[in-house]
Amino acid sequence: MKVAVIGGTGTFGSRLVQLLVRDGHEVIIAARTFSAAQALAREMGASAMSFDRAGDHAPLWAQGPDVVVDAAGPFHAYGADPYALPKACIDHGVHYLDLADDADFCAGIATLDDAARAAGVFVLSGLSSVPAISSAAVAALAKDAIEIDEISSAILPGNRAPRGRAVVESILHQSGTAFEAPVDGLPRPIRSWSQPETFDLGAGMRRRGWMIVVPDQTLFAAYFGARSVDFRAGLELGVMNHALAVLSWMRGWRHFAIRPWFVSAILRLAALLGPFGSDRGGMSVTVKLRSADGWETRNWRMRVLNGDGPFIPAVAARAVLRKPTQISSGARAALCVVPLDDISTAMADLSVVTEMVTGPCVPVFAGFLGAAMDELPATVASVHDVIGPRVWAGRGQVKRGRGLWSRLLARLFGFPPAADNIAVEVLMVPSGDGETWERRFGDRRFRSHLRQAAGEMTERFGPFTFTLDLHVKDGALHFPVKRGRLGPLAIPRALLPISTAREFAQDGKFHFDVALHAPVTGALMVHYQGWLERAADRATA
Repeated sequence: MKVAVIGGTGTFGSRLVQLLVRDGHEVIIAARTFSAAQALAREMGASAMSFDRAGDHAPLWAQGPDVVVDAAGPFHAYGADPYALPKACIDHGVHYLDLADDADFCAGIATLDDAARAAGVFVLSGLSSVPAISSAAVAALAKDAIEIDEISSAILPGNRAPRGRAVVESILHQSGTAFEAPVDGLPRPIRSWSQPETFDLGAGMRRRGWMIVVPDQTLFAAYFGARSVDFRAGLELGVMNHALAVLSWMRGWRHFAIRPWFVSAILRLAALLGPFGSDRGGMSVTVKLRSADGWETRNWRMRVLNGDGPFIPAVAARAVLRKPTQISSGARAALCVVPLDDISTAMADLSVVTEMVTGPCVPVFAGFLGAAMDELPATVASVHDVIGPRVWAGRGQVKRGRGLWSRLLARLFGFPPAADNIAVEVLMVPSGDGETWERRFGDRRFRSHLRQAAGEMTERFGPFTFTLDLHVKDGALHFPVKRGRLGPLAIPRALLPISTAREFAQDGKFHFDVALHAPVTGALMVHYQGWLERAADRATA
């Protein structure tokens, strides 16, 4: 086939050109700088042309391409008519592909579906790592799923991988912006480049990833029926990740535009750090699902070695163009357009290792309590059935101690102020061997992390960690504090807060009642109680 690659001199476009030439396609490298396109064409055995998306397209059609691939970007910055190029492809009876990872652009391509069908061409957006490869991995992992609870994915490149300006601009553009992602069946606002998590890519490779928005959050919940979908990306060097996290916080606090000079400065700084890190990167796709064997966690992971990372976003387009007759006409996001087996075959000449890992998915509380979990009322037990993120909502009241000591301790732990009949929300997110609970009373939030280790359950509030005597008694779940520490230092028993905490069922609802008293004086620090029900159930009631 004759394939024109727009942005064919870029980081990903040039790799796609190389792969397509290997496969025997007649490739046209189209770029704004003709000299660069011509030099690469000589090296690759392709042809070259000057092309500006905002200019005259006639020279492109004069070349008579069968397929046009847009590998340029950044797709969020395509102006008032972002689909001008795919529309022109439809008008000329030419197939169109792109490597977009912008959520709005990728989802919006479906508006061209009727026109593409009438013209008998396929118009596919997102033939990149996301959503093309990520959706293929989900489909392979969940082929026998009865129910999908959560889909969690990440892309984690090596630091020595080249970075195109469009990619850097896209990352900086979305830092600090708010987007919605499905969490436990409901859309929930998330700030880009927040909520870090560690991913195990196998062979000793572990990387951190931060939340960003990609097409997956917009498309996967409806397509796969998942209750929660999240996606993270991370750089290999911690200093770069944390710098982006700070930038995200600053832009979230006081939004400011990302100017071209700022992008250039970041590229120069990244170049200075280029010698550090490695040329190894990876990708991870995890699905928590229920099959005939029960709840499972299934993970597909990929390690990319020897600097081959920039080839990965081009692999799905390569796979499509190896079997173009199998692609039906129409315009759509590239969800499951090629199976994972075909993508794996398209990576066979790259330094890539893939594997699937499967294991049981046991919620933390069920794993700790064992058979005692069966003694709890279903209303209480269901709250701790945390396969994926869970959101609970209800009403409550808060009492606060009046003494200075009690007020200081309550403020230190971030407990909410006194209130009656206040809105309450609890977000429970599983993470590794524990769960993070974010409690919201009105507009006040406080967070803790519960963790099971060495046969004990602990709860951490900032630098304070408490060991809980978690047990079931009289149909209720009790959480008294046994021990505590501040960082690595043990807290003497006399200085531990005095706690009474229980969860129970009443009138068919889940209820909580937590009272904490100050050490030494015994004065009340905080007493909060109320009821909760599944937020998604309330929304549909």
